[in-house]
Amino acid sequence: MAYRAVIFDLGGVVFPSPFEAFDAYDHDSDLQKGTTRSLIRRSSESGAWAALERGELSMEAFVAALEAEALTAGFRLDARRLMGVIGSSLGPRPEMTRAIGHIRSRGLQTAALTNNWTDEDRQPTKNGVRETGLFDVVIESAVEGLRKPDARIYALALARLNVLASEAVFLDDLGMNLKPAREMGMATIKVIDPDSALAELELILGFALR
Repeated sequence: MAYRAVIFDLGGVVFPSPFEAFDAYDHDSDLQKGTTRSLIRRSSESGAWAALERGELSMEAFVAALEAEALTAGFRLDARRLMGVIGSSLGPRPEMTRAIGHIRSRGLQTAALTNNWTDEDRQPTKNGVRETGLFDVVIESAVEGLRKPDARIYALALARLNVLASEAVFLDDLGMNLKPAREMGMATIKVIDPDSALAELELILGFALR
């Protein structure tokens, strides 16, 4: 198979996982480990988190809504502090940036496909990634009004890359986000350990990335 594009999730793939920030928040707030993860998992299905990533809520409205969801779940949450913890750990993983450089040097396109949100000035978070030169295409949920695992956002990425699903590889750290891509015909890689994921990507593409 001749692949023409590699599509990367950001958080948990190119950047550290936000789950690490959730655990750090629990630790610093004397909450049982997994408390914030559990809240965000529920909220990302149909709550405030999902609405934020579709660009439907301002940060102020999101903070109020997520804190209310936490109270319903039985604990108090400082949503602004949580978002600050997430924002403090957004540096890219060097091994991933090097791999993306190798992919581009081979003539393949690269894309970022991320669920994100807007800041206080209604600017998408991590949109500085557009200026890094790492990606030919950047698809952000808060800009498009769609979020993974909605199949339409994957179709949008393919259209902007001008490639078929069978010509693309998609990396994400969540199985629920990989399923639609796989059903569309993309090769998929679940990123748990970055080095292992890159080894798998090397096998798919047929050239070294490290």
